[in-house]
Amino acid sequence: MRPSSLTYHVALLAVLFFPTVFALKTADWKTCSQAGFCRRGRALSARAKEHRSWKSPYSVDASSIAVASDQASFTAAVTSSLYPKINFGLELRIHKDGVVRVRMDEVGGLRKRYDEAASWALIEAPETSHDIKWTVGKKDARALYGPKKDIEVVVSFEPLKVVLLRKGREQVVLNGRGLLHMEHFKKKGDSVEVKPEDIPEEGLDIEDEAQKVMKLSPGAWFEGDSEDAWWEESFSSWTDTKPKGPESLSLDISFPNHGHVYGIPQHATRLDLPTTTGDTPTYTDPYRLYNADVFEYHASSPMSLYGSIPVMHAHSSDSTVAIFNAVGSETWIDLAHPSPKSTETHWISESGILDVFILPGPTPEDIFGQYARLTGTPALPAHWALGYHQCRWNYISSDDIRGVQKRFDEEDMPVDVFWLDIEYSEDHKYFIWDKKNFPDPVEMTKDVEAFGRKMVVIIDPHLKRTSDYPVFKAASELGVLVKNKDNNEYEGWCWSGSSSWIDFFNPASWDWWMKIFRTKKAKEWTWTESTESTYIWHDMNEPSVFNGPEITMPKDNIHYGGWEHRDVHNINGMLFPNITHQALIARSATPKRPFILTRAFYAGSQRFGAMWTGDNLGTWEHMAAGVQMVLANGIAGMTFCGSDVGGFFGNPEREMLVRWYQVGAFQPFFRAHGHIDTKRREPYLMEDPYKSMLRDILRLRYSMLPIWYTAFREASVTGIPVLRPHYVVFPHDEAGFSIDDQWFIGGSGLLVKPVTEKGVTEASIYLAEDQVYYDYFTHYAHRGAAKGKHITVSAALHEIPLLARGGSIIPTRERRRRSSPLMKLDPFTLRVALDNRVSARGELYLDDGETFSHRDGQIVWREFVAEKPDKKAKTLRISSRDLVKEKPGEAIDGVALKNFSPSNNFAKSIESVRVEKIAVIGLSSKPKSVKVEGGQALEFVYDGGVAAGGKKEGVASVLIIKDPGVAISEDWAIVIDI
Repeated sequence: MRPSSLTYHVALLAVLFFPTVFALKTADWKTCSQAGFCRRGRALSARAKEHRSWKSPYSVDASSIAVASDQASFTAAVTSSLYPKINFGLELRIHKDGVVRVRMDEVGGLRKRYDEAASWALIEAPETSHDIKWTVGKKDARALYGPKKDIEVVVSFEPLKVVLLRKGREQVVLNGRGLLHMEHFKKKGDSVEVKPEDIPEEGLDIEDEAQKVMKLSPGAWFEGDSEDAWWEESFSSWTDTKPKGPESLSLDISFPNHGHVYGIPQHATRLDLPTTTGDTPTYTDPYRLYNADVFEYHASSPMSLYGSIPVMHAHSSDSTVAIFNAVGSETWIDLAHPSPKSTETHWISESGILDVFILPGPTPEDIFGQYARLTGTPALPAHWALGYHQCRWNYISSDDIRGVQKRFDEEDMPVDVFWLDIEYSEDHKYFIWDKKNFPDPVEMTKDVEAFGRKMVVIIDPHLKRTSDYPVFKAASELGVLVKNKDNNEYEGWCWSGSSSWIDFFNPASWDWWMKIFRTKKAKEWTWTESTESTYIWHDMNEPSVFNGPEITMPKDNIHYGGWEHRDVHNINGMLFPNITHQALIARSATPKRPFILTRAFYAGSQRFGAMWTGDNLGTWEHMAAGVQMVLANGIAGMTFCGSDVGGFFGNPEREMLVRWYQVGAFQPFFRAHGHIDTKRREPYLMEDPYKSMLRDILRLRYSMLPIWYTAFREASVTGIPVLRPHYVVFPHDEAGFSIDDQWFIGGSGLLVKPVTEKGVTEASIYLAEDQVYYDYFTHYAHRGAAKGKHITVSAALHEIPLLARGGSIIPTRERRRRSSPLMKLDPFTLRVALDNRVSARGELYLDDGETFSHRDGQIVWREFVAEKPDKKAKTLRISSRDLVKEKPGEAIDGVALKNFSPSNNFAKSIESVRVEKIAVIGLSSKPKSVKVEGGQALEFVYDGGVAAGGKKEGVASVLIIKDPGVAISEDWAIVIDI
């Protein structure tokens, strides 16, 4: 949703009426050249490149080095040859899992730098390793560690440099190019003239006579010769006062042996990040991390968007490493490839301390685990949240919601959630219903609940400044509103008109906010006109301020603790869903898993719910960009993610809408949404054959919910994303490192490549291995190759390019239901896609899908295996075993499975749920018999075709075992005599 401005409406009309020809607006947001600290950082990099003898002025004071008695940490004083009276403190800690934390802060400065970013992102203080031994020499200090003692951290003293090596090869280098610069706090007016001969020779070429004759303030050869936006800065009509003066942090981070980097979402760009500097950069501006309400954003741009996660993966065929830069202020990142096999980055932040976590890998899975141990794993969502969500701005009344629900049922289309945008509220006073159009909100919600469905309503962070709004009144009286630079309540403009914003950095706001969500009357005002099936959508929480600089809050606003908004901007949006998450849990006597959708996010936001890619456009380019953005968010932790189906702006043509539903059905968060001025486009409004196509897509999503839920269980335990890019699944296949238009769904073996271009009837899919892949719908067997191979598949409008990897067992539920909660006792179908060795494996995870009882062992977790006893055997055995018994060391939400009993109430509640069909794909011949091991013979139908272990392509053989009579929650085996 966007600000009401003339330019906005003009642009909107262009989108609505000329959807393929319109200008994208960028002037409301800064470029690097318009941000003083980014200019200074880039100028520093340019000077370093110009001077051949450039050397970092920062060095370690060897006499100050201290190694903790348990060897877990290394500390030292750091000095600058430019400012010998300014002191810095360096600390390195090596965590138990090998992660290296590097911190540097100004010591005894005029002011304190913001150092709390990591405390909001981390789930707990990381456990340090005691299996470390530091060796301190004359030039450096070293620590060798790891299970194989092949990882080494080296801290060079002069100049300061930190290097992580594996097997002697450099993996990550901090300050290798000498761009580290922590602008120390100054007093306004501080300026000392120095003589040219006082300039350190190591910082300037001797031949540079032009520089030598200049009158310079201290460090001008390093910082520049002017006070560029030190104390205030203007952009458009706004002036940012900077009472603390310059305090930016510049740091170069290099990956000398890694030629591909991913992450730093959110940007609309390729997964394999394009360059911003070098000989032929893709972009001329750095990547910006600054949560912003950017409407009509470009489909390819380094511009900042709604969220910021300062984590970057670096990948090669040898290893994967990563860094997490715990900074909450605006940050710009330049990226270059000095060679195809190496990457250089330059991080420029407006404020904060140096607090970098180096993740050593060496595999993608290791990186996900190391990052998850820092910032937490994605929350295990409620099962219904993985169904289809129907939204628009706005369903206009209670009767409108009831009518939409009725039409879904009449058209036999499944849906789980209906959404209400801002117009449900009276004068945009969130929590307060517009009784003219929504006279019976509780009854309306209960009508939705009657079919197992839920409601989601929007709660934006701005509070209308009026005394008859109890939420604003209470926040003002409690003193928990953000202050302006004069320490008065900040007043800005948003949907509510004159508005203020809750300062969730203030602990006094937390309990108060949580109490609002209680559905019963209390002494304080509570949201009694809601139910426990009402869930929350947090929009505009960057925060979006219509009359603010860059459509956000002024940087010199004041938060709790006296910190300026510039220090915490990127963290700010994370706190809103955090507290609401706790509120939704606390409102129920039996806590239920909350659902919260957030637009703004930061590292750690994955713990609190889902996010979406914001206000996209109804264009083919944005459909494709959304795919890349969802993948990028996933590898940075935010795996519960999706793009608005159909595009927020515009009226997609029929072909585009069908293709967008195909994309949405294969993203974790599946929601259709549209702007208030777009045409209604609920799927049942389409004429046939398009309506039937959309119905089939929705049914396909619901049949696959067991796959999605099982993948989310793994993500919630390991941190590995639900959507897995090619490099994650095949980390040694260089041909696939830049692929970002096809992906695997969890560990299911499903490979999907939705069409995102107009008029396409065929699609090319890359297969990385010498393995058989089956078309999910036709069972056509495609053969890969050892060095990779592209195949062409049919992709007419009604077709989705979807393959099942040989070696997978895929559990689905094929009964048609109107919502996912009605599927709880439905039987399962198992698709056994045999691999080249005539074997397969799969998993299924189940719990009640709503409460936290899974933490008490109320789960069913099964492994299915198809295998021959030996290569020459004439039998194939398909079995089910209990993974709770088999993997006692595993955990669910931190609780070890060894503490769980396989015989639990949930398992008993579904003991009647059976496997109704098994389809075995790729057998070499018709079986002689099929029977339950130790039991009766079973009916089967065999349709001959290509065998899994052969070399031919064509439609594979399919064996259908009808109603084998085995329970999904029990151990069993079926023997096929071939």
